Amino acid sequence: MTVFVGDDWASDHHDVVIHDADGRRLAKARLPEGAQGMARLHAMVAEHLDDDADRDPDTGFLRAGAVLVGIETDRGTWVQALVAAGYTVYAVNPVQAAAYRRRHTSSGAKSDVADAGVLAEIVRLDAAHHRPLAGDSAQVEGLKLVARAHQSLIWDRTRAVQRLGAALKEYFPAALEAFAAAGLALADSDAMELLERAADPDAAARLTRSQVTKALGRARRRDVEAKAEKIRAVLGAPALRQPLELQRAYAAITRSQVRLLRSLVEQVSELDEVVRDSFGAHPDAEVYLSVPGIGPVVGARLLGELGDDPHRYASAKARKNYAGTSPVTVASGKKSAVLARYVRNRRLADAVHAWAFSSLSASPGARAYYDTIRARGKSHGAALRQLGNRWVGILHGCLRTHTPYDEHTAWPTPSPQTTPTETSPLAEPVAAAA
Repeated sequence: MTVFVGDDWASDHHDVVIHDADGRRLAKARLPEGAQGMARLHAMVAEHLDDDADRDPDTGFLRAGAVLVGIETDRGTWVQALVAAGYTVYAVNPVQAAAYRRRHTSSGAKSDVADAGVLAEIVRLDAAHHRPLAGDSAQVEGLKLVARAHQSLIWDRTRAVQRLGAALKEYFPAALEAFAAAGLALADSDAMELLERAADPDAAARLTRSQVTKALGRARRRDVEAKAEKIRAVLGAPALRQPLELQRAYAAITRSQVRLLRSLVEQVSELDEVVRDSFGAHPDAEVYLSVPGIGPVVGARLLGELGDDPHRYASAKARKNYAGTSPVTVASGKKSAVLARYVRNRRLADAVHAWAFSSLSASPGARAYYDTIRARGKSHGAALRQLGNRWVGILHGCLRTHTPYDEHTAWPTPSPQTTPTETSPLAEPVAAAA
């Protein structure tokens, strides 16, 4: 018989409840995290399985769907052990689980065991409305990890630049003016070198031409002498100052922020190489790179988040829904509205946005589609969202057949007999057919 397991997990233990097909509780336990707890879970499940009916007689493995597990995470060694055991694992969104809880109690009562029971009931009654863990390869899971870490470091670098800029604006705005005049950004190696050498206005005013030109030369700048003169002219000009004590405190903060920023810049560069190498080694990389607007980094993020399970998406629409590019309709009575899907995977949404924007200069068909939407009065953001939605559908068709992108197939040229509403930017691409 099929058993349904609810697993309410914590950092060091799991509250587990097992239900039968009628919703009766067969067992419950609090299991420790790790191999010992997993062994006890297997023993609990085995007590309620029929070896003849629930296992393949030749291999001894569990048949598909013999054990359904509901848990509020899709990561970690525990989840991987559940999948390896042959269990069908559903990663239930905690928001959805909280909504289900209200079906079972109106008093507001809550406990870990009750939450585990709710998860067991979710996979017993509504498994068809939830997505089991995808069968993505270990290769793409590893790619997702490094791509996410790379993106997180870029976000950290951006925040570090913003903090450094905010501090300079408080006590040393001349540094920002000098770097802008010479075309330097705060995260550039020469700007960081100059700031670390002269983090306050007095020290910056004493910088020599040789010190500035050497810093610019190490960064391989062009027209070094002219840029150095612009920097020294701004740094040496009269300016408002903070009291000496505050200036020293800000200078110490700036040197600390520069060291942190330099480390982040180095780590972003190192992980960038890992991301590119990992993506290039995947069999689907050729298809991704054939699509306009997708480079190695954006392609790695797309592949990592979308996965490589060939059976994960039943249609192009399913992939669009998962990517968060397809709109949602809100209708009640006589009112109806089509809205952007804001509850989505942020990392995947950022990758699709970058892809859509880059494709405007790489694909004539994408540009024509974008211009058509803009001509209807839609904003730049709305047009990019719609273009990204079309691109996800096109990519689905390419991946389904493992066929490189073709501009004429994706955006066919309209015939003279077609009406304005049937022109190529609005026609469904052949490659995106479900």
